[in-house]
Amino acid sequence: MTYRRLLYVAGPGARLADRIDDYMEDWDIFRVDTLLEATHAVREEDFSVGLLDGIIGSNRVREVDQFLRVHHRIHWVGIVEPPALSSETCRDLIADHLVDYHSAPVDMRRLADTLGHVHGCATLRTTRPRPAGAPSRQVGACSAFVRLREQVARVARTAAPVLIWGESGSGKELAAQAIHEQSVRARAPFIAVNCGAIAPNLIHSELFGHEKGAFTGAVRDKVGLLEAANSGTIFLDEIADLPRDLQANLLRFLQEKSITRLGATRPIPLDARVIAASHVNLQEAVARGAFREDLYYRLAVLPLTVPPLRERRDDLMLLADHFFTLYAAEKHPRLKGFSSGAVSAILAHGWPGNVRELMNRVRRAMVMAEGRLISAHDLGFDDPADAPTPPALDDTRMHSERTAIRTCLDRAGQNISRAARELGVSRTTMYRLLSKHGIRL
Repeated sequence: MTYRRLLYVAGPGARLADRIDDYMEDWDIFRVDTLLEATHAVREEDFSVGLLDGIIGSNRVREVDQFLRVHHRIHWVGIVEPPALSSETCRDLIADHLVDYHSAPVDMRRLADTLGHVHGCATLRTTRPRPAGAPSRQVGACSAFVRLREQVARVARTAAPVLIWGESGSGKELAAQAIHEQSVRARAPFIAVNCGAIAPNLIHSELFGHEKGAFTGAVRDKVGLLEAANSGTIFLDEIADLPRDLQANLLRFLQEKSITRLGATRPIPLDARVIAASHVNLQEAVARGAFREDLYYRLAVLPLTVPPLRERRDDLMLLADHFFTLYAAEKHPRLKGFSSGAVSAILAHGWPGNVRELMNRVRRAMVMAEGRLISAHDLGFDDPADAPTPPALDDTRMHSERTAIRTCLDRAGQNISRAARELGVSRTTMYRLLSKHGIRL
């Protein structure tokens, strides 16, 4: 028999500590007695439903609020003593974090029905899996991104220059950081420079440094960014914007492993790995005379391409979930995730701004959303309900729905009534779903 799993947090005033097992025989109950133990349990095991008993009280609101903010992906139900409901802070805590609550004394049949319904909803909204062992900076599981991650790991083992190409916002700097962090230089500095963001009259001094008195206003020696990256990595983003005269200086550094500060006569030996990036096709820039050919071949020893987001459709919701977790501290505690309309809008959009656009839309939606789920409108899209659904999305929905139904039927021992209760639908709807998916008992 397949059991549903429940994280049961039994505090000092727990009502069900001695009898919950007797009433919920078809649940696998993992009991802990403190929020600290619950935190350890969540790290070790995967729970979609949690029950708080004897935990919510006016003297522990801040502690409980912090715990529930961190573990917001679990669907929580609470057992609350009636006096606690007279406290505004407790009422806000319940409204912000709990899917449902029962006041003591508890009707066990009603509680079992509630937990079954919550579990059914959690099953339908199962969080998409994250690739095991993926570095936190590299979120993705599609074939194009897996291939990039493998290339990054190989490139990180060498010291040769790297040239990364990718559209604006696709994650070129993240790829450069991943190369640095997986290399022997990981403990040394990683210096990122946007060559297009520094004024042309300052970029020479910024990159190579200067000596006191080298020009008007040079009142002291200045260490350049290349020198600051000694023993580590310097990332030159938008390398195509580097002026031609500085291209020659960079080429000299790559050949001789030394630089000369502006106004100085002695070269300074350096050991800094150069990773360059551009959204411009540098071969075309070479052909029209905008970029030095010899520098291009020096930089392109190990070329990498970061795929645009439109070629990573399978990663869209993985990335959206990642940003939702990353910026969880900025959202309202009652916000739990993405609505089906938001998912449809994310999958249908072309993402010309790539990962940066997705991150910004999710982050803005987390601040502006007023409901429990982020809507398409919160993301800045029109409601996709009236738009034609992409065939791939239809297939994904059908597969997810069929999997959820079969899982609930297995847990219920093929009992349609119990499976319907678990999914939170009527028997009539359950029969319609069985017919729709061609599931025979």
